[in-house]
Amino acid sequence: MYSIKEIYYTIQGEGHHTGQPAIFCRFSGCNLWSGLEKDRSTAICQFCDTNFWGTDGIHGGKYDAAGLVDECVRLWSSEHEDQPFIVCTGGEPMLQLDQELLDSFHASGCYVAIESNGTKPILKGIDWVCISPKANAKLVVESGDELKLVYPQDGISIRDYENMDFSHFSLQPLDDAYQQDNIMTCIELCKANPLWKLSLQTHKLVGMP
Repeated sequence: MYSIKEIYYTIQGEGHHTGQPAIFCRFSGCNLWSGLEKDRSTAICQFCDTNFWGTDGIHGGKYDAAGLVDECVRLWSSEHEDQPFIVCTGGEPMLQLDQELLDSFHASGCYVAIESNGTKPILKGIDWVCISPKANAKLVVESGDELKLVYPQDGISIRDYENMDFSHFSLQPLDDAYQQDNIMTCIELCKANPLWKLSLQTHKLVGMP
């Protein structure tokens, strides 16, 4: 059974696919933070802005592979009949996403994307792999479709990633008390290093989940 925090139909708000309609399937749990505020100060990743703890979100719960795919496709098909675009996110989806579930998504005609911290090996056959490295966490995935770096992070430089085998490089300003300064820093870095493109969290700007 898969523990799912929430499943919902939305618009991808950040990274290469910004503006793309998508079903977000948020897996519960992460290996870099428990998801509980009492543990944030001692977590490996302390800036996470996502509630991924538990299974109490919209359409959240415990699912088998067939049931989870059916729910995702149902939510997509209620809107239109194009190929379902499924974003497996978290938390850390690779703690749960397995071959059975991936095969079930593909058997239902889904395009499967993943957003991962890159500390766990990625299943072969995922259609779009987006990796978001975190400071103080060993990166084991050094290839994919997109590397999306939240910046700044202590001890991390954009140079650390530029020779990795990704097709797209996105630089996303850290959403903290210094966000506006972070945005300007990222803009200047992108201007000086055209390999990188600015990624803004547009879903926050327009009030989407």
